[in-house]
Amino acid sequence: MDRKFIERNRRIQMKALYSKLNSLVPHHASREAISLPDQLDEATNYIKSLKANLERMKEMKDGLRGLVERANTSRSYGSKSPQIQIQEIGSSLAIALNTGFNSQFIFNETIRIVHEERVEVVNANFSVVDDDTVFHTIHLTIGEPSAAARISQRLNKFVHDVDASNKY
Repeated sequence: MDRKFIERNRRIQMKALYSKLNSLVPHHASREAISLPDQLDEATNYIKSLKANLERMKEMKDGLRGLVERANTSRSYGSKSPQIQIQEIGSSLAIALNTGFNSQFIFNETIRIVHEERVEVVNANFSVVDDDTVFHTIHLTIGEPSAAARISQRLNKFVHDVDASNKY
């Protein structure tokens, strides 16, 4: 009798745990019942995708930190040139743009170029670092893989041209 009772409680507890796990996973399929092994596979795949996304975000964070450090270093030498760093992370693109305080047109032109390439701007923000430095970040979702290279090339050329015209 005790074994039966213990086994029954174990099954009830496992069913509750499976139900809780299943409720945490977003469902994209139809509303029909999914077998337990399929639910576990779906949960496993979801967790793996979250881990991959976390790794991409860590890479993006490290890249942005590096840009800020380089910007701080170049600022200490008196350089006010615009700087851009572009990172492709899966189907997204992260742009870090460091400009002077009175160089809003560089940000506006960057957004215009991005819109010309027909990619989605997910997020764009800025931080005023000091009296003459603004740090912009722009996050994009790209549809086709070749768009990332094309956008990177256009933006780097634009920033280089702006920098060259400011020097002469």
